[in-house]
Amino acid sequence: MEGKKLSVWTKIGYGVCDLGGNLFFTATAFVLMIYLTDTVKLAAGLAGTALMVGRLWDAFYDPVIGYISDKTKTRWGRRRPFMFAGAVPLMLAMALMFVNPSMLFGEGFQTLNNQIPLFLWVMVVYIVLCTTYSTVNIPYSSLTPELTTDYHERTSLNGYRFGFAVIGTLLGAGAALPIVGIFADKNVGFVAMGAIFGIVMSVTALITVFSVKEPEKVRPAQMDFFKTYLAVFKNKPYLFILFAYVLHILAITAVSGIAIYYFKYIHGAEAKTTIAILILLGTAMLFIPVSVMLSKKIGKKLVYGGGMVWVAFVLMLLFLFGHKEPIAYSYIMMFVMGIGFGFTYALPYAIVPDAIEYDYLKTGQRREGAFYGIWTWALKIGQAFAALSMGWVLSLMGYVADKMPQAPSAELGIRLFLGPIPAAVFVTASIVLYFYPINEKRYEEILAEIAKMEKKSGKK
Repeated sequence: MEGKKLSVWTKIGYGVCDLGGNLFFTATAFVLMIYLTDTVKLAAGLAGTALMVGRLWDAFYDPVIGYISDKTKTRWGRRRPFMFAGAVPLMLAMALMFVNPSMLFGEGFQTLNNQIPLFLWVMVVYIVLCTTYSTVNIPYSSLTPELTTDYHERTSLNGYRFGFAVIGTLLGAGAALPIVGIFADKNVGFVAMGAIFGIVMSVTALITVFSVKEPEKVRPAQMDFFKTYLAVFKNKPYLFILFAYVLHILAITAVSGIAIYYFKYIHGAEAKTTIAILILLGTAMLFIPVSVMLSKKIGKKLVYGGGMVWVAFVLMLLFLFGHKEPIAYSYIMMFVMGIGFGFTYALPYAIVPDAIEYDYLKTGQRREGAFYGIWTWALKIGQAFAALSMGWVLSLMGYVADKMPQAPSAELGIRLFLGPIPAAVFVTASIVLYFYPINEKRYEEILAEIAKMEKKSGKK
C-alpha cells in the first residue's frame, strides 16, 4: 500500500463500480417496497418482514465474505476474484427480483389468500440478490484503504466513488419508472428494469476488476474468524463511526422507501416522484465536491455531522408544510435537502479507513475485509429495521395498496417517515459522530507510529 497520489484513471476505474452498485441501492431503496405492495400485492407488513429477513441474512453473510477475502491470496489479489465471480450472478438475481411470481405461477399465486407463498418467494429471491451483491460489494469496499494511506487522497478517492454513486442513483431514479412505463404491462416493465439495471451492475463491477491493480505487498490476515471479528469491536474510533453511519443509513432507508408513497398518496402524483428524486440526488451530486473541499478546511467529521443535521431540519419543514402546499414546495425542499445529502455521501467512507489504520497500528494485522464486513453487517441491520418498521407502521395505520385517497391515519404514517422519524435518527447520528476521536493531526501521528512499527519489525 502506498501513500503516494493515485492516478485519475485509477480513481475512475475504482469509482465506476459504485455506479452499478447504486442502481441496486436505487431499485431496492426507492422502488422495491412499493413494487411489492402495489404490484406484487404483498401486504405492507409482510413486505417489510421479507426485506428484513433478507437483510438479516445479508448481515450474517457480509462478515463471512469479508473474512474469506482477507485470507485470500491469488495473482489477482485478495478482492477482485470475488468481484469477478459475483458479477454475472448479481445480474441474474437483479432481474429475477423484479419478476412478479404471478408471471411464473399464474394469477392465483397473487391473491390475499396466498400471502404466505408470496412472502416466501419474495424473501428467498431477495436473499439470493443480497448474497450476490455482497459477494461483489464487500471486497470492493475493502479496496479503499489498500489503495492509499494518504489522508486527503482517501477523501479524493471516495469523492470519485460517490460521484459515480450519485450518477448511478440519478440514472436509476430517472430511469426506473420511465422504463416500467414504456410497457403496457407493468409486470413486463419491472422485469425490463431489473434486467437493465442488472447488466449495468455486472459490467461496472467487471470494469473495476480489470482496471484496478491491487497492491502486491498487502499480506493476508492471519487471525481466525472469531478472533478477527471480536478484535474489530475493540476498536473504539471504528465503533463511533460505525454507529453513526448505521443510524444515518436507517434514516436514509426510511426517506428513500417512503418518497414514492409520499408523492403518490399525499400529492396524488406518483409519476412526479422521478422529478423529485432527480432534484434531490442531482443537488447531492453537485455538493459532493464541495463536501470534499470543505472537509480539508474544517475536517471530515464536522462536514458529515453538519450535513445530517441539515437534512433533519429540512425533513421537519417538509413534514410541517409539505402536505398543505403545492407540489412545488416539496420540489424546493428536495433541492435544499440535497445539499445535506451531498455532504453525507462520501465522507463516512473517507473516515472509516482512518479507523482501520488505527487498528493496524494496535494489532499489526491487515484485515480490511473484516472491518467492511462488520460495516455492512451493521448497516444492513439498520436497513432491516427500517424496512420492518416502515412496513408494519403503514399496515397498522391503515395503509391499503392503490387506495386513493388513503385514510388520514395512513397519510400521517407516510408523512412521519418523511419527517420526524428520520429527522430524529439523523440528529442522534450526529451526536454519536461528535465523539469520533481521529482528526487529521491524530491520523498523521498514527501513520508515523506505523512507520516506526514497520521499521522495527522489518515489514515492507
